[in-house]
Amino acid sequence: MEFLHEKIDMGYESLDRKDSPDGRRYVTLDGNAYPSVTTVLSILNEESIAKWRKRVGEEEANRIGGRAAARGTAVHSLIEKYLQNEKDCRENFLPHVVQSLENLKPLLDKHVTKVYAQEVPLYSDHLKLAGTCDAVVEWDGVPTIVDWKTSRRPKKKANIGNYFMQLAAYAVMWEERTGMPINQTRIVMDVDDFHPVMYKETRDAWIDKLIETRDEYNRRNMFHG
Repeated sequence: MEFLHEKIDMGYESLDRKDSPDGRRYVTLDGNAYPSVTTVLSILNEESIAKWRKRVGEEEANRIGGRAAARGTAVHSLIEKYLQNEKDCRENFLPHVVQSLENLKPLLDKHVTKVYAQEVPLYSDHLKLAGTCDAVVEWDGVPTIVDWKTSRRPKKKANIGNYFMQLAAYAVMWEERTGMPINQTRIVMDVDDFHPVMYKETRDAWIDKLIETRDEYNRRNMFHG
C-alpha cells in the first residue's frame, strides 16, 4: 500500500513549546503563548482521575500512566512511519506496538486516500488555543482530522467528549493556518483483546462545548492567578 501525500505549506515547520506546572503552551509566530488544547480539556477529567489515583495508589497510578503513555507514543510513531510509506517501519518497535499497527492497518489501507500532514503543530488566534494534531488526511476522499488512540478496554462514546472537542479545535486551527475547511473528524482506537473501534464525529457538533470548556479553564486560571 502506497499512500498519496500532498504537503500543505503553513509558513512554519514547528512551534516553540513551553512546559510548566500549569500545562503546556505553544508560542505562535506572533509571540502569543497559547495553552495546549489537551491542557485545557484536562479540567473535564480532573475529578475522576483524582478519585482513580486515590483508589489505586500513587505508585500504581504512575506505573499504569507511564506504561500507557509510552505505548501510545510508540504506536503513534509507528503509524506515522507507515503512512509515510517507510518499508521497514516495523523495525525497532516492540511486538505489542507492531500488533497495534497490524490491528489498525485494514482501516488505514481502506479509508486513508491522501495524507496532508502528521504530527503537525497548529494554533488558532480565534480560539487562543494550540496543539499537535496526529494526522490530517483524506478519509474516504473527505478532508478529515484524525486522532490515533490506544486503550485497554472499549470506551463509550458518551465518555470521550474531550476527544471530539480536541479534534474540533484542530479543525479550526487547520482552517486558520491553511484556508482548508474541515468538518469531518475521526477517532481510530486500538483496543486490547478487542477489535479496533472508530468513532465518527464532526467539528460543528463539538465546537460550542469546546469553547465552553476553554472559557471555564480561563476562569479557573484567572481565579488561581
